[in-house]
Amino acid sequence: MSVALVSHPDCELHDNPSVGGYRHPENPSRLAAIHDQLIAQGVEPWLFPIQAPQAEREDLLLAHSAEYVDSIFRRAPEHGTVDLGDDTRMNPHSLHVARLAAGSGIAAVDWVLDGDDRRAFCAVRPPGHHAGRSRAGGFCIFNNVAVAARHALERHGLSRVAIVDFDVHHGDGTEDIVAGDERILFCSSFQHPFYPYSGSTSGAANVLPVPLPAATDGSTWREAIAKGWFGGLRAHRPDLILISAGFDGHLLDDMASFGLVEDDYRWITDRLVEIAEESAEGRVVSILEGGYELHALGRSACVHVQGLLES
Repeated sequence: MSVALVSHPDCELHDNPSVGGYRHPENPSRLAAIHDQLIAQGVEPWLFPIQAPQAEREDLLLAHSAEYVDSIFRRAPEHGTVDLGDDTRMNPHSLHVARLAAGSGIAAVDWVLDGDDRRAFCAVRPPGHHAGRSRAGGFCIFNNVAVAARHALERHGLSRVAIVDFDVHHGDGTEDIVAGDERILFCSSFQHPFYPYSGSTSGAANVLPVPLPAATDGSTWREAIAKGWFGGLRAHRPDLILISAGFDGHLLDDMASFGLVEDDYRWITDRLVEIAEESAEGRVVSILEGGYELHALGRSACVHVQGLLES
């Protein structure tokens, strides 16, 4: 199995202002923590490096309204910082970097579908799953995984894809974009009630939410998502599985109150690869979302990539 690592050094150029003297949790050190662990654990030499390209306007329109995309291009600052609301900001580099993050999923899908026995992990930022069709939110400017999913359907002619989001926060932006699109099955687990205070119910048949309370541990999480997702995923028979890989449910990550550990992230990786082997020739593209305690993030992302390699 070949696994691509899709990233770009410019992803470090987007930075959020400090708050109350403390560095913003969504900062460039997140990617350094992942890359350091991939090197330390001997995984990096086994990965095929791909430099993320910029998504073009027409790529972004696969998931977002023209009015929204044009407003982001128009509001991108030459100096200082622009506040998009909901703790989402742009500096002079942010538009470029957000286009790289969205472009990473496109490049990963292209590479995975262009050969046999391929998977990919996109180590990029800013994250994307809170960005809706016509809004930014929760550190997210463009919805990276939704762009990748629609690219796979519209430009590669796939019939069905699945998006699996195990970030501790509900992927409200992804649901806003894909709900009702029967080609896409959206599986989401998250702490509830908690930011963004949504997702516990859905009127769309293609959405499988698994809301769980604070203090959920790994065994409870595994049981709930196995019951909530796996039957639906197998029935959907996706041609490709895309993962919104958020590691902020880790026990050490104080952005939320789950109690997951590295073994839980390896477990879900292995299960999703097994399902992908049944209908999608093992094809998986994973895109980084949350994860803010740097040591936990690095270790968790590393075992996730190891699962893509070894499963």
